[in-house]
Amino acid sequence: MMRQMDNPVLRVGALLFVSGLGMAQTARFDIVNYGAVGDGKTNDAAAINRAVAAGARAGGGMVVVPPGDYVSGPITLLSNVTLHLEAGSTIRGSTRLEDYEAGPAQKQGPRDQQPISESGRILLPLITATNARNITITGRGVIDGSAMAFMKTDQVLDLAYAVTRGSNWIPKLTRQGEDFMSAKFGTQSSPFAFGPRPGNIIRINNCDNVLIAGVTLQNSPYHTLSIANTRNLDIRGIKINSLASDRRVPNDDGINLSNSRFVHISDSDIQTSDDSLALNGVENFTVTNCTLSSRDSGIRVGPGSNGIRNGTLSNLIIHTSTRGILLNVRGSGTIENLLFDNIVIQTQLSTGYWWGKGEPIHISALPRADGTSSGAVRNVRFSNILADSESGIVLYGTKEIVIRDVEFDRVKVKVRAGPLTASLGGNFDLRGANQPELRIFKHDIPGIYCGYVDGLKIRNLEVEWGDKLPEFFSQGIECENFQDLEVEGYHARQSQTDGKGSAISLSNGSGVVIRNSVAAEGTETFLTHTGITGGIILVNNDLSRAKVAISPAKAELTQSGNIMPPSGARKR
Repeated sequence: MMRQMDNPVLRVGALLFVSGLGMAQTARFDIVNYGAVGDGKTNDAAAINRAVAAGARAGGGMVVVPPGDYVSGPITLLSNVTLHLEAGSTIRGSTRLEDYEAGPAQKQGPRDQQPISESGRILLPLITATNARNITITGRGVIDGSAMAFMKTDQVLDLAYAVTRGSNWIPKLTRQGEDFMSAKFGTQSSPFAFGPRPGNIIRINNCDNVLIAGVTLQNSPYHTLSIANTRNLDIRGIKINSLASDRRVPNDDGINLSNSRFVHISDSDIQTSDDSLALNGVENFTVTNCTLSSRDSGIRVGPGSNGIRNGTLSNLIIHTSTRGILLNVRGSGTIENLLFDNIVIQTQLSTGYWWGKGEPIHISALPRADGTSSGAVRNVRFSNILADSESGIVLYGTKEIVIRDVEFDRVKVKVRAGPLTASLGGNFDLRGANQPELRIFKHDIPGIYCGYVDGLKIRNLEVEWGDKLPEFFSQGIECENFQDLEVEGYHARQSQTDGKGSAISLSNGSGVVIRNSVAAEGTETFLTHTGITGGIILVNNDLSRAKVAISPAKAELTQSGNIMPPSGARKR
């Protein structure tokens, strides 16, 4: 049969399509004609690679995967070739590690950074394209990474794993002390331990003009779709699904993009254990009309040595995630010129090693350990955001890296308690920090916390507090070490209604404007302040429901058009 395929006519199986614009020829290469069996047992990698090679020799064409269950080891895509999975077809990663082994690993890094075998040999991805052009993966079929074959489902990752990652924390600094992340609070969502495992389901490196559309990628043992150093990338209408396994597979990021530009991601559903969408060194990109869910971050921007800039992310739903949107600088890369718009976020605490503590939005910037130049966060806008979460928004800058020119407009955050609030809540999670004392530590939880920020604008923000919150939930807005803060159209109070906290708490800053805002029913003190220079401007605010407008009352204050508390209210 294979000798017959040497006939050019039989080899390409050419189909002619005629339209009013003329006639086009598409070469088709059915993998069955190259020896694929599709019985769910036979390793069909050699047959699939023969079909891909034939398509490349012909100058391009469509490699067709018909209905069937095709077990496979590594597949290499080549320029001008489309891999098309018909409905009912599955390419299933082999469960034999030896099927993925390549040459010796050049650098023995942690297993989650470079998958290697026990013998120190690189474990390849299932599908790889390198230095190629015009790569396409389409269809209604499934590519399955067989992740569970490489997981130790009777074990979960522990602190020893954190130490190898350089992200261990100091338990005594957490609110729960030595009980923090204790198994006694449950391990129901904790990530599985693992042994050697293959690489990505799909890895694309240094390619140009790439389209991935329609397919389902599931059960990845490592980053599902990893794309690096690539230009002109379109991802449309795909499904990435680790729910088909147990959603406890560590490092199974949905789409992991690095050092790429001119990227468009749309109309996709990504449900993973680890980050749904991770961006490092990406420029000129759009993300729209997607649903995302993760035990870690729905969207992670950074860290990295290359900048992330010039992007829009809109019309998104992030649900059942441990953290909604994360922007973090831990290296030399700068995050700038990003717009987030029309996003619904729902977060919750999870047991186990996952990063995040329920924040709907988290921005943090910490300096490098070696004292060399660090990156920055600047020019970022969030608008039309609805968040239902087990923590508040966090902006954590530092003296070395001030977060600049961030704006929130038309944002509503409901902060509530959950089943793990007592055992995990009341902490800030800044893992990736060089200093162990900053990785996870006790901190009260305001509706929005901002430290070391410059030019922050908060417009039309509403903070709603859930019932029966622990006392570590605190202010509506807490801002310290800042310059040029504007608050407009704000509506909130402190979390507790028993006389603790304030709607806005400011310390060690300069330049404050608060206008057109409302003290919600139950507000104890609308504004507390200390160490403020440059004055406070209050214009057209309704503070009538607050027991106390400003504390201390003595302040460098400019005000007009405000409705103050009744004259009988207490003063401080």
